[in-house]
Amino acid sequence: MQPKRIALVTGGTRGIGEAISVALKNADYEVAATYHGNESAAHSFERQHRIKTYKWDVSSTQACRDGVDRIASELGPIDILVNNAGITRDSMFHKMSEDQWHQVIETNLTSVFNMTHAVMASMRERSFGRIVSISSINGQKGQVGQANYCAAKAGLLGFTKALALEGASRGITANTIAPGYIETDMVRQVPAEILQKIVAQIPVGRLGTPQDIARAVLFLVRDEAGFITGSTITINGGQYLL
Repeated sequence: MQPKRIALVTGGTRGIGEAISVALKNADYEVAATYHGNESAAHSFERQHRIKTYKWDVSSTQACRDGVDRIASELGPIDILVNNAGITRDSMFHKMSEDQWHQVIETNLTSVFNMTHAVMASMRERSFGRIVSISSINGQKGQVGQANYCAAKAGLLGFTKALALEGASRGITANTIAPGYIETDMVRQVPAEILQKIVAQIPVGRLGTPQDIARAVLFLVRDEAGFITGSTITINGGQYLL
């Protein structure tokens, strides 16, 4: 019997990340979930779902290397990486500070380099890997007040295409998922009148759920999904069509 595939989900204890982690566990993957800020939420997640959690800052190259090494020693080499960690620091561009720019770029884009680089050598040695990065509808179409966020999320699209070409001969696939507006804590903070206007622009007439995204991740990480690479799956209820 083949041992369980090891899956690592960054930002995996809340929102979309939590749904992905739980879906992977329920599909019989061995899951590790990272977090950085919310200690109590992470502990609650670990108790509830019995998924191991690991705390580090994904914007730190060394922290990512050390974290991946620790997971590999405790669970085994990582077969599946889901780059989900992300933050927002919204501001109109002419008012945006350097700190707001760098925080988002480092957490949402540089982290993907850090994490993927830390697992790539092992995946190449074993001729298997599944890398899924969570982009955004706003990385595809842009959004007022989110130049930093849009730049980072758009960067994932080009990164994934290059990585797909490099990994193809070694059994490593790389894909992105671009969610639209998903019912998470971040979206719930949007004022009700603005949220109503957003929903009115979604043809299916509702916000997405974290589980909508998790189902797509499960599809992309399967052993049988080896012919799907360099793709972007848009999950936005028809709000933005490429």
